[in-house]
Amino acid sequence: MAAWNHTGVKEFLLVGLTENPDLQIPLFLLFALIYFLTLVGNWAMIVLIGLNAQLHTPMYFFLSNLSFCDICYSTVFSPKMLVNFLSKHKSSTFSGCVLQSFFFAVYATTEGIILSVMAYDRYVAIANPLLYTVLMTQKVCVQMVLASYLGGLINSLTHTIGLLRLDFCGPNIVNHYFCDIPPLLKLSCSDAHNNEMLLLIFSGVIAVFTFIIIMVSYIRIVVAIQRIRSAEGRRKAFSTCASHLTAVTLFYGSGTFSYIQPSSQYSQEQEKVSSVFCTLVIPLLNPLIYSLRNKDVKDAAKRSICGKDLQRHSFLSKAFKNITLTDK
Repeated sequence: MAAWNHTGVKEFLLVGLTENPDLQIPLFLLFALIYFLTLVGNWAMIVLIGLNAQLHTPMYFFLSNLSFCDICYSTVFSPKMLVNFLSKHKSSTFSGCVLQSFFFAVYATTEGIILSVMAYDRYVAIANPLLYTVLMTQKVCVQMVLASYLGGLINSLTHTIGLLRLDFCGPNIVNHYFCDIPPLLKLSCSDAHNNEMLLLIFSGVIAVFTFIIIMVSYIRIVVAIQRIRSAEGRRKAFSTCASHLTAVTLFYGSGTFSYIQPSSQYSQEQEKVSSVFCTLVIPLLNPLIYSLRNKDVKDAAKRSICGKDLQRHSFLSKAFKNITLTDK
């Protein structure tokens, strides 16, 4: 067994998105707003699904877990990034860097697997509607979600353990805004070829496996939709998949540029740009995609808002009536 890492580096210095001092405050304000909206949007989605019995279905159970993943992996790096915008010494301890890369890999991988599970769920709902409640039971849905988190944990542990076996003796400047695995491997004074191959193979296998599930599911969905006689039925069936297809395209498109490429073609500047989109924009867009394009979610939100208004109106009416009776 290889010796455990005995690194001489105690901390890493993060370059960030830009070294231009004039852009630090504007970028801080921009990304603070994005992070705030990401938290509000995804927590609102989770609460909305939890409070509305009409949304207690497998589809929205998976969606609530997707929102939870978005919250977690945004929180892994956003607070530290915002602090660094206001700090002259943009640093992170070695252990802090390892933990950040570990948790980011956990939640990013889990989200990719959950997206494939959601595609399978849509296939069963559209192609086998009579068997949907039999195939997608609560137990099965929970097992699928747990398997997604387990897959993310195994993938992340593999890369993290490999990272801890490397030596870091300098330099310690990370050309990134958070401690991602590819730029950390570039700083190792050990031979990181095996780590790079593991990153490429594991990321590629997981991406291909989940992508195949998504593609096969949607091919069968298209076939099933073509068998629906009414145009309205076909439109309604396809509309339930449109939001998911949009989320899948955004997630896999940005992830491919970041991780599924040989090290010889790796560009840190390109990786930073794709990471900004993957870690900042996608968690912000997901709740918007699923709320603006989903009639069930919009109806549930209207019912929740109107319900609160009615309750408040009822309370005020009773209070006013009591006051009137007391005055008399």
